[in-house]
Amino acid sequence: MKKTPLKILILGANGFIGSSLIDAILSQKDWEVFGMDVGDNKLTHLLGHDRFTFVEGDITINCEWIEYHIKKCDVVIPLVAIANPAQYVKNPLGVFELDFEANLDVARKCVKYKKRLIFPSTSEVYGMSPEAVLDEATSNMVYGPIDKQRWIYAASKQLLDRVIYAYGVRDDLDYTLFRPFNWIGPKLDNVMEPKEGSSRLFTQFISNVIFSKPIQLVDGGLQSRSFTFIDDGVDCLLRIIENKDGAASRKIFNIGNPTNNVSVADLAAIILETFRGYPEYRERAEQTEVVSVSSMDYFGKYYQDIHTRVPSISAAEEALGWLPKVDLQTAIRLTLDYHLKQESHDLTLEHAAI
Repeated sequence: MKKTPLKILILGANGFIGSSLIDAILSQKDWEVFGMDVGDNKLTHLLGHDRFTFVEGDITINCEWIEYHIKKCDVVIPLVAIANPAQYVKNPLGVFELDFEANLDVARKCVKYKKRLIFPSTSEVYGMSPEAVLDEATSNMVYGPIDKQRWIYAASKQLLDRVIYAYGVRDDLDYTLFRPFNWIGPKLDNVMEPKEGSSRLFTQFISNVIFSKPIQLVDGGLQSRSFTFIDDGVDCLLRIIENKDGAASRKIFNIGNPTNNVSVADLAAIILETFRGYPEYRERAEQTEVVSVSSMDYFGKYYQDIHTRVPSISAAEEALGWLPKVDLQTAIRLTLDYHLKQESHDLTLEHAAI
């Protein structure tokens, strides 16, 4: 008997992960996808696909549509969240209300209708853990004092992890928690937005070079991060969704690339060196100033930093046969290829319209 293709519900479909995941599903699998988001600019090339249904909506408002589609789908992936450190300190209650409260309602509906839930946790749940390598099962989660409001994102995600785990124990909820470690790539943020702090670190640096602005290293850029290319992350997600022989059920997976662990200062240097390989940007890269700024001046008094964040990925390797493939230099080059080509295209359209 032929197996019925999976029906997947993705909330936050127009985001960095959501749009990339839908693209991969429609090109590599026979699954049907239902998506919701407040916009569709990253999905325009997929609209009209016979296996993709998209509706413009808000997870906090369109509750009836969401409940109906949870009932009809096999797998639910809620990717709606505020995931920008600048917002953690500026709008902590907004982060809590969206990242925790709205997603808790989705989790409860998955329990009600006995649907498989794939939930995006975060590498930030480990906080300031002193461990050199972070393990899903054994690593402690260490946060700062209450007045450091940047931890509300990590605390919200961690609490949802615990709630979902408890639903798995009490109600037999079939879930997978995945923890992305600094996923990067095309369409992470809008690099053509010159405003400082509007993007996450990786795309902010790219934007600074494009707009001939200084690259600001918070506290000297001594913090290290393990950067993971989006295609590697999506490959792991496809394996989680497929869930062959139940390998991903009731599991937690770090999805990262420990070999791409570099300091923020080194990341800035690699980005500048990569820009020099594009003749039209070489001069801008040569002239880009790299400066140090205190976290107080950049983020404000409610911020606290994480020194290092290196994942153990043995769980994903053992259960899913997954390993990341893309090195950091290649990830940066592929990201620049996309955005600089897009900028050139936009300029061509602008000149044609004059």
